[in-house]
Amino acid sequence: MAASIGTPVLWAGFTLLVLALLALDLGVFHRRVHVIRTREALLWSIFWICLALLFNVGVYFWFGKKHALEFFTGYVIEKALSVDNIFVFVVIFTYFAVPRELHHRVLFWGIVGALVLRAVFILAGAALIQTFHWVIYIFGIFLIFTGVKLFLDRGSEVHPEKNPVLRLFRKFVRSVDGYRGAHFFVRENGVRYATPLLLVLVCIEATDVVFALDSIPAIFAITRDPFIVYTSNIFAILGLRALYFLLAGIIPKFRYLRVGLALVLVFVGVKMVIEGFYEIPIVLSLLFILVVLSLSVLLSWMIPDKAAGAGQDRSGG
Repeated sequence: MAASIGTPVLWAGFTLLVLALLALDLGVFHRRVHVIRTREALLWSIFWICLALLFNVGVYFWFGKKHALEFFTGYVIEKALSVDNIFVFVVIFTYFAVPRELHHRVLFWGIVGALVLRAVFILAGAALIQTFHWVIYIFGIFLIFTGVKLFLDRGSEVHPEKNPVLRLFRKFVRSVDGYRGAHFFVRENGVRYATPLLLVLVCIEATDVVFALDSIPAIFAITRDPFIVYTSNIFAILGLRALYFLLAGIIPKFRYLRVGLALVLVFVGVKMVIEGFYEIPIVLSLLFILVVLSLSVLLSWMIPDKAAGAGQDRSGG
């Protein structure tokens, strides 16, 4: 495996940048608990995307075209897969009846936890691939299986109550029934209790572990450089909250997006499996991913949802 461009100074600098951005986000711009409106979400989405692209330009000038293409392709893959996260977030928040003004706080701390988990998974994955190269074929087969499963289950519902982590939490953690503002813990009668908001956060973190098992191997199909994998992954995650508030209301309309995501996962899985015989060029991979995702979104808008239309006709009649 080629040496990583991520020197200790770069890793430390990037980590400090992320921490500074998170501190500004929660401590300055979102210090007051409020409902995130569409305009604010759009501005934040533009900010995070521009920041990622600016970083991509820096990668291009400092490390060359190849690493810049790898970063951008990994970022596109993770950004696309994060849309599926949004669908699950909507289900979780609806199931637990979380007040809208508390969504940002839960997602903020959920993303902080995701940053730590992703770093662990990425470093562990890189070490495994470097030591046991055949692991890459297992990753590839797993992604093909996941893509096929996503295609077959694209219309299935998500049931947060079946989450095993959620069941363990309810069994072993003492908690109160109602929300207590933006608090994860409260003290009542001298006893410390968890609030339902902590339960929601645990559920968000548990689902992120599942999503990480898909997204991280997918980026390893594009590059083996841990720094590129981590930075592209993190920039996509940092923009996830804004993307949630921007798309939460219309995400059900993208019903063909899961088909596109399934095809992308199968493609990168095949790319991993056949790399010993043929290495698909990074530019071709990027073009395939962009075309498939664009077509899935375009078809979602162009082809009407017959089931939804029939339901509206019956309700209108």
